[in-house]
Amino acid sequence: MPRTVVAGPADTRGPDNHLSAVFSDDAARDAHMVRFLRPAFERGERMEYFTEATPPETVLRVLEDHGLDATGARERGQLSVVAARDAYLSDGPFDPDRMVEQWHRSVREAERAGFGGLRAVGEMSWYGRGVPGSERLLEYELRIHREVFERLPSLAAMCLYDRRLMTDADVALLDGVHPEHRRIGKERIPPPTLRVVPLEGRAGVALGGEVNHSVRHVVAGVAAALACSDTPGTRGTPGEEVVELDLSELEHIDLDGTVRLVSAATREPGRRLVVVDPPPCLLRLLDIFPELNAALEVVSR
Repeated sequence: MPRTVVAGPADTRGPDNHLSAVFSDDAARDAHMVRFLRPAFERGERMEYFTEATPPETVLRVLEDHGLDATGARERGQLSVVAARDAYLSDGPFDPDRMVEQWHRSVREAERAGFGGLRAVGEMSWYGRGVPGSERLLEYELRIHREVFERLPSLAAMCLYDRRLMTDADVALLDGVHPEHRRIGKERIPPPTLRVVPLEGRAGVALGGEVNHSVRHVVAGVAAALACSDTPGTRGTPGEEVVELDLSELEHIDLDGTVRLVSAATREPGRRLVVVDPPPCLLRLLDIFPELNAALEVVSR
């Protein structure tokens, strides 16, 4: 079965193969699910649905009600519907490294089985319920853009965020990790105190809002993603990798947050940190602490 590319409004390949959808009722969830998975039925792609709150039989019924042969797809191994915890936590606490490996393995298995690619839907409401390792979900979401989706063009995935089961703060943070053009649906929620988005086509993140004591957990996730040795930097001079922090929409950053981010981004030898359009408060910190200034380059765009 040849690999195919989904075209038209439902296209989720290329740069837009990692989508997110926020919903407040079952009808909206069902609409997102059907719209995302329909091309897989039409083009012979493998499908995986990781459910947290939705019974597996409901997933199958919804697809069948919309004219899709979910039962047949399941019987021939094209569709699987499993509990999210069985996928994310089957070998212990949630581990981004293990999940990155799992995505690569799943795509290889789908292609070896003759499918034209892999589409996955994940219900994310397990976050914030005390699930072991859930504090690493932000790190994972930031890393998989480069470590998974940029390397696996035949993979497309959609994260589902149920506002009935998650706080608006958690939804805003995690949905916001996906660039604006990758968020689907009409739900509007207040922005988080600190907005985090991975940069397109280069290593690093864009931050917006404020870095202060109330978002230490967010900074920890960003720092873990920046420090990961498996996340390649953008090539600079020979033997050098560049990691970028776009702070053009950041209003404030405190000393603790600055130290954490700078230390994480420059932890690997041969890495250079470029800070784009930092707020005045950061420039003052760099004047006061020259050791920080020596670890990075400030540029304006």
